[in-house]
This record gives sequence, C-alpha cells and structure tokens, in this order.
Amino acid sequence: MFDLDRWQEIWVTITRNKMRSILTAFGVFWGIFMLVVMAGSGKGLENGIMEGIRGFSTNSCFFWTNSTSEPYKGFRKGRYWNMKNSDVEIIRSKVSHIQYITPMIFGGNSANNTVHKDKAGAYNVKGFYPVYDKIDHQQLIYGRFINDIDIYEKRKVCVIGRRVYEELFQKGQNPVGELVKVNGMYYCVVGVINPITMIGINGPMEESVILPFTTMQQAYNYGDKIHLLCITAEDDYKVSLIEDQIKTVLKEQHSISPTDSQAVGGVNLEKQFTMFHYLFLGISILVWIVGLGTLFAGIVGVSNIMLVTVRERTKEIGIRRALGAKPRVIISQIISESLILTLLAGMLGLCLGVGLLTVVDSILTATRENTHEGTFFAHPQVSFWSAILALVILVFAGIIAGFIPAWRALQIKAIDAIREE
Repeated sequence: MFDLDRWQEIWVTITRNKMRSILTAFGVFWGIFMLVVMAGSGKGLENGIMEGIRGFSTNSCFFWTNSTSEPYKGFRKGRYWNMKNSDVEIIRSKVSHIQYITPMIFGGNSANNTVHKDKAGAYNVKGFYPVYDKIDHQQLIYGRFINDIDIYEKRKVCVIGRRVYEELFQKGQNPVGELVKVNGMYYCVVGVINPITMIGINGPMEESVILPFTTMQQAYNYGDKIHLLCITAEDDYKVSLIEDQIKTVLKEQHSISPTDSQAVGGVNLEKQFTMFHYLFLGISILVWIVGLGTLFAGIVGVSNIMLVTVRERTKEIGIRRALGAKPRVIISQIISESLILTLLAGMLGLCLGVGLLTVVDSILTATRENTHEGTFFAHPQVSFWSAILALVILVFAGIIAGFIPAWRALQIKAIDAIREE
C-alpha cells in the first residue's frame, strides 16, 4: 500500500498527459463543488427563515374577524362583527390546552402620528398585554416591556421600537422617562425593544409604538373591541388540535353559522412551520439529486479516460502479465490511478466550495451587524457529516470509475499485447 515506487508510477501515469488529466478531473471538481455550494445555499435559506421566526412561538394561531358569508338567526349575509374582551375568558374556560391567550388592537400610522420635541414620524401603534412578550419575545435595549400594573392602572406609558428610537432620539440617549406624543396624547417611554423575529403583526415591531392594551382601548374609544386574538397551545400539544374549537366558540358567541368558513379568519403558524420543514426537506433532496447527477457525469468522464489510458498501455500491461503480474496487482494499479485523480479533484472542489460559503457567510454577517436587519439567507454551510458523506461518495466513485477499465485490462492477453504495434 505504501510502496513508494508504486505511487511514483501512479503519479507519472496521471501527469503524462497533463491537459487530459486536468480536463478529466474538472468534471469531478465541478460536481463536488456544485454539490457543496447548493447544499450550503439550501442550508443558508433554511437558517435565514428559521432565524426570522426565532423567538416566536410557532405553536400559535391568530384570529380576526371577516364579514359573514351565510345568513344566520335572522342576521343577513355580509354582516360585520367584532371580537370582545369577554371572548378571551370564555375561550379560556371552554377550550383546554391553551398556554397563552392575548388580545391585540391596532391604531393608524398616519403622517407624523408620533412626535418627540422637534422630531416626528409615522409609526404603527399597537395595544398589547404583557403576555405577548412570551409569544413574540423582544430584545430590550432600554427599560422594560409593558407589565401587569400598566394594564390594571391603564397607565399612559409606551414601549418604542428600535427604529422609532433612532429617528426620534439622539444616538446613545436613554429615552426612558421621556414623553412622546402619539396620536395627540402624551405617553411616557418605559422601554425600547429590538425584535428577534422578522414576523411583524400589523407592521414591523422596530417601527411600532406599543401601548398597554387597556390604555389604548380607553384612550381611543375602542370600547371592548378586539382586532386580533393570539393563542398559543401548551408545549406538548399542537395548536392545530384546538384551532377549530376556538373558531366554534367564537361563532357561538356572536351568532355566526357553524358552517360559515369566512367569518372567522385565521393563520396557523404551526402549519406554516410544518410546511417550511417539508419545503426545506424537499430542497435538500433536490440539491443532492442534482449534485450527485453532476458528480456522476464527472465520474463517467474519469472512467472513459481511464479506458483510453488502458488502451494506450496495452503493451505495458501485456508485458506485466507475461512476467507474472497477478490480476489483483493490475486491478489495484488502475483503480488507484482513478481513485487518486478523483480524490484530488474532489478534495479541491470540496475545499473551494466550503471556502466560498465561508466568504459569503462573513459578508452576510458583517451586513447584518452594520444594518441590524435580518435576511432570508444566513450562515450558508454544510454540516460535518455532509462533508464526510461527500468524501465517502468520492471514494466509492473513484473505485467505480476505475473498476471497468481495470476489468478491461484483465481481458488483455499477454501474447496479443506483445504483438500489437
């Protein structure tokens, strides 16, 4: 195995026709290079999407109201209705396996609706309960989030998003305790948040002003109206199993036909998350099929060239056979040449592919740090076991590429080979 003369002979054979060896090896190089780049890109897309929902409870459902599509109990078709505060407790009492339930209301983002001293801007205004932070966790830059005392006492306080802070306050200034005017009313800033997730309910959180739910209902005459209801199921229970129960309770409370599929709108994040999972699985399978197909084309090229090499060395092989060379020696010689050529090209493709992904990752990371913006593509990489699998495939490919030429070499008869001119 470690016979120096043998490996020198293999190297001389490979480098005898340098251009042909390089062009042959390029097929294998390109195949493994594309496999690594495509696999890393698929992983980068998955990482970007997963980072976009990191910090958000994916086992959640959101519900809102639409006009009815069926007449019911004397009400006409097309009736508009609203969820109420009382719906929250009724749902909690009638539907089990609920971990968090919180209502939300929203205000307009009219021109310059938020003012601080001589600066103003148009931002989303949202009314939340403190429990919303457990569903969509926010990173605190300054101060705190809305708390239960704010809700109970209907305090005129607010939490502002990172971009609101950057545009209304001086850089490095602690805004906690400062007053901002939101839709004509003054509120004391108690915190600044930076969203972890890219999911923005009724607008990005970094461009939002968050008020206590009860304060916003009273200040802007919303009565007991709810715009959106968010419900998260217990950790060991899928929210899909209680989604229809919640819709049924809402329909019962507001005299809506049980068969009306339009009146209660909703989105199920658990189903969306499952869909993403299968999407990324499909992308991964497709990447490996395309990558292995490209690699296979390169291996066929190596095998063809090795057949040509065997043909050119007919007399040499015949003399070896005449001098008593055993079949396994001939086979191992041809397979070793094929394996070395394949591994050299494959390792180069693997290293360059990983290097390219590393450079792209560095650029993306620097961009995110400078802009504080998330992307749908992050940390493109191939796992350690994927790299090991690629190497194993290369070894088997090299052996297979050399097996047919080696078998062809064994069919050469010594006397016939010697007679060839």
